[in-house]
This record gives sequence, structure tokens and C-alpha cells, in this order.
Amino acid sequence: MMTAMRSLLFLLPIGLLGVAPASAAPCVPVWINGWASSQMLPTGDNVLPPGTLGGNSLRQIVRSSIDGRRLRVRLSNLAGTRPLRISGASIARALGAKGGAIEGGSLMRLRFDGRADVILPAGGDYLSDPVDMPVKAFGNLAVSILYAEEPSAQTSHPGSRATSYVLPGDHLNDPAMEGAKTFERWQTLAAVEVERCGPAKLVVALGDSITDGRGSTTDGNDRWTDVLAARLQADPKRRHIAVVNQGIGGNRLLNDGLGPSALARLDRDVLAQPGVTSLIVLEGVNDLGTATREAPISEAEHVRLVERVIGAYRQIIARAHAHGIKVIGATILPYGSNDYYHPDARNEADRQAVNAWIRAPGHFDAVVDFDKVTRDPAQPDRLLPAYDMGDGLHPSPAGYRAMAEAIPLGLFD
Repeated sequence: MMTAMRSLLFLLPIGLLGVAPASAAPCVPVWINGWASSQMLPTGDNVLPPGTLGGNSLRQIVRSSIDGRRLRVRLSNLAGTRPLRISGASIARALGAKGGAIEGGSLMRLRFDGRADVILPAGGDYLSDPVDMPVKAFGNLAVSILYAEEPSAQTSHPGSRATSYVLPGDHLNDPAMEGAKTFERWQTLAAVEVERCGPAKLVVALGDSITDGRGSTTDGNDRWTDVLAARLQADPKRRHIAVVNQGIGGNRLLNDGLGPSALARLDRDVLAQPGVTSLIVLEGVNDLGTATREAPISEAEHVRLVERVIGAYRQIIARAHAHGIKVIGATILPYGSNDYYHPDARNEADRQAVNAWIRAPGHFDAVVDFDKVTRDPAQPDRLLPAYDMGDGLHPSPAGYRAMAEAIPLGLFD
């Protein structure tokens, strides 16, 4: 009888013998920015008319560059001179990059310390509580905000290249935002962070309008950073790498322009981003162009300008290295046919001097030669016509794609 029992035991599956199967590796949760935009105080035509936000619901469409299990939203009152009361916020899966419609059954109310409302401190940000909403890379998300009052000063990203939708009253649960007024801005919305089972890496692109996407397609997500993110997600070995765009149109290294200078915003827009491991720096054309746009400068001033631009790069590298971040330098694109800056041979010499320093070994950890990729071989001080959006300064969608495809993905390993 015992012999028969032993034989039977040998035939039973291991699971039925009470032996626990090997357990799966435990999840080590990490938070990483899946999407972000640089916040600033808008000026001029970038300021929305008074009354646009107070008492109204604003829906904004964004998308994460990486998968995640949960998410949380970061709201910002960076430019505010007094606290800003938000009556509520929600998030849902959007039906597309364009239009305010959301997927039925996907909407979830955001909470802040367990409450539906939140007060954003003057000059500060506030994270929502985590939401159990799995996120797929490049899935469109609709973030809706109900403003209890008009902001004391608008906190905005004017160069969104994305349509936002606003309606009077509470429309946090609205399925389509029909009849909404629209504008191309991001307001109050600084980031969408996603939680993953580690490891995860983040590439931050710090730049001006060429990074921000001037010349790309509205609601088309075809900036060079978008194409880079798509390339990373298409590679099974690199789907743990996210990309966020921290470009601001008109941005400079040294002085404030349409937003704070790169040096002034480095801590907030790069070093404080959760998960950042690599930084791509594409800045400097506005420093070079602005210097002589209205009047010539002396030879000594040209020399000093190049020195100061290079000094700014050194500062960025040193500060990023102190946080363990790899810094990748991108050469300044040609802009010889641009009417706004109308550069001459001396301006081109400045650009060549700066690019020579970027390319030289021992400065940046790696280099991406956007100048080489986008220039016209027949006229190297100008963009290749096929890559020019038409102003001699900003690339077309084809130009942005060429830029992204020139970046070796191994730089981020």
C-alpha cells in the first residue's frame, strides 16, 4: 500500500503537493516623469484674456512617453503671486490627440491629500495623489482642471503645439467638451508622473523653440523629442527610457527672453525631474542672434559672447554631473537665411566657434551633431531646404525626424 502511495505522489503535479512555486521578482516601484512641460510667466500675445480660467474647466491633452502602473499629476502656480484655489481635477483616456472627447468609463477624479480641491501655493507645485490608471506609452490622456478663481498671474507653457479646451462651469466629467473654446497653450499643468516597476531612466531635452517644436504639427506630436521617444519605445531593450521636452520658445542660455534663461531654470526643469539620467542641451542660437539683431557689436563683444556661451555650457555640465546626470551636447543648427536675426559672416563665425567647442572631446559626455544633420551642403550656414519650415531657423517635421534619427540610442544605456 505504501509503495502504491509513493508512486501516486511521484505522478502528481508539484503544485498539488503543496510545494510553493518560485515567486516572481518583487516590484520595486519607482516614479518617473512620463510627460512634462516647462512652466513660465507668459507675456504679450501669449497671455490669455482675463476671465479665461476663473470659474471654468480646462481640458488639456498630453501623453506619456513610457508605460506605467499608476500615475499622478503635478499642477503648478509657478508664476502666481498668491495661492491659487483649484476646485477639482480629473484624468481620463482621451480618444485622440485632437478633440476633447474621452474614453467612456476611463475618467477618474484626482485627489490631493484625499481632498477633491487643492490650494496651489504662490510660486509652487502640488502633486496629486496616485491614481490606479495603467498608462501605455503614447496613449493620450485628458487632464481637466476646474479653477475656483482667476490666477493672480498665469502659469503657462505657450508653445504647446497642442489644443486645449475650456468651458464655463464644472465640466470635469464632460465626455466631449462640445462647444468649448480652444487655444494652443498648456496652463497650470507641469507634469504627469508614472510609477513603474524599476528600473527606469529619463532623458530631459533642454532647449529653445527648436526643442519646443516650432514648425511641428499642431496636435501631431512630431517634435524631435517625440520621434526620439518613439524610437526608444520601438526598441525592446530600451522601453524603460522616457523622454520629456523642456524646451521654451525664444529661450537663451544667458539672459531671460520669453521665459527664464536655461541657467535660471536648470534646477527646476532638469535636476528636479524624477528619474533623470541623461540631459540633451540644445541652446545658444538665440544668444548669438539676439546679440546683433538690432545693432552690430564690437569684435571684443563677439569674443566675449562666445566665451560666455561656452561658460554657460560648463556650468550646466558641472551642475548636472553633481547629480550623476550624463550631459549630451547638441550643436547649434544653421540659421544664415533667417530674416529675424539676419546673421552676417561674423555671426556665423561665432556659431562655428561654439560648435567647435561642443564637438571637442573632454567637454560634453557625448555629442549629437544636429548642425551636420540639418545643414545644406551647398550653403553650410543655412538649413537644408527640405528640413526648413520656411523661416531659415526652425526645422520642418521632416527636419525634426532627421534630427531624432541621428541620435544613437546607445547614448542612453
